[in-house]
Amino acid sequence: MSPKPSNWLLLSLSLKKTQLDPNKLINYRPISNLPFLLKILEKVVSSQLSSFLQKNDICEDFQSGFRPYHSTETALIRVTNDLLLSSDRGCISLLVLLDLSAAFDTVDHNILLNRLENYVGISGSALAWFKSHLSDRYQFVAVNEEVSYRSQVQYGVPQGSVLGPLLFTLYMLPLGDIIRKYGVSFHCYADDTQLYLSSRPGETYQFDKLTDCVVELKNWMTSNFLLLNSEKTEVLIIGPKTSACNNLKHCLILDGSSVNSSSSVRNLGVLFDGSLSFENHISSICKTAFFHLRNLCKLRPMLSMSNAETLIHAFLTLRLDYCNALLGGCAARLINKLQLVQNAAVPKSIESSKKYDHISPVLSTLHWLPIKRRIDFKILLITYKALNGLASQYLSELLSHYSPSRPLCSQNSGNLIIRRISKSTAGGRSFSYLAPKLWNNLPNTVRDADTLCQFKSRLKTNLFNLVYT
Repeated sequence: MSPKPSNWLLLSLSLKKTQLDPNKLINYRPISNLPFLLKILEKVVSSQLSSFLQKNDICEDFQSGFRPYHSTETALIRVTNDLLLSSDRGCISLLVLLDLSAAFDTVDHNILLNRLENYVGISGSALAWFKSHLSDRYQFVAVNEEVSYRSQVQYGVPQGSVLGPLLFTLYMLPLGDIIRKYGVSFHCYADDTQLYLSSRPGETYQFDKLTDCVVELKNWMTSNFLLLNSEKTEVLIIGPKTSACNNLKHCLILDGSSVNSSSSVRNLGVLFDGSLSFENHISSICKTAFFHLRNLCKLRPMLSMSNAETLIHAFLTLRLDYCNALLGGCAARLINKLQLVQNAAVPKSIESSKKYDHISPVLSTLHWLPIKRRIDFKILLITYKALNGLASQYLSELLSHYSPSRPLCSQNSGNLIIRRISKSTAGGRSFSYLAPKLWNNLPNTVRDADTLCQFKSRLKTNLFNLVYT
């Protein structure tokens, strides 16, 4: 019997990265073009499944992919917070970024169904639906007007589907239990997994646990039809430049060969360096931003003021704001680099401003907060969400309300506990230190906002007055 049209998957290919050679098929990833009705059905099932997972607390705590109140920024905030606090204690940390090859395409359907039944607890008609949903699928590729033969899909969850990413995270559920056995900290975002471990300079032998953990993870992935790409796995040493750090450059062994540490690594779109200064990341943002600014200069005469401002936000503001909560407490010279980008963008969007005009009145007219205050805004926004059940649990547990041991006037102030630190350049930049410090300085009229929308409005007004009034 021929397959029904609704069970066919039309695959299109997209280039993984713009700088890759478009003539090599290995540089492409398949994207499934699914029927509209199928996406609606998957949306309904995904909503019910997510509600079930949340109600029964089944999801991995440190999996931030495709979950409400979770994002790449919340994941990086937690990882960076842990690494900065370790550095504040004088420890050396090892960050390992694992790379999986075509992870979504190699998911075994039988193993996935077993995971849904035994790990998640889905049974009966619900399990039968998932089995029906995964079985009897066919796919083909169309190039121009040529169509390939139809082949049955026995592996993988479609990239481009609504339900596929959620099913993949459930497929990876046992991963956390394996990592915890070795006492290694970790965080996942879909198929991106990062491991990190800290140790005193004289106790670097503890990093052997990290090697043993990676070996077991590789064996588990092999048995589950996942491929750990040893060549693309990256290692970053975080800590003071001492002899102990130099001895760690070849500490991780994969497939019988050592993995060299890198001077910087790209982690969920953010460049990490050995001192967590984010200098390389900021330089990359500035380079890309000025490239787009030069292009916008050529288009500016043809654009209205509102259209120019829209393009500025699309090409520049989004880049300046992406994961900017990580930049709290960074060196002023680095923040000033980003401020130069924002300053340069103003004449491109406002006709009346001149190149040498003072920038503050123009920013005030546009209602743009300067870069430092935009960073404070993001940190405080995440803090409000964490205190009101609108953020991930791993961020909420970093904040604690101040509760004095004896009755004081400040016991009902709503303040947060500011943790003790040793170095302002390390622990002083962690979220668990910066967030309470900024929060306690807010007026009660802002902190006591009833809704998130109200809080954002009051917070921006407060920061705006601090800068321009």
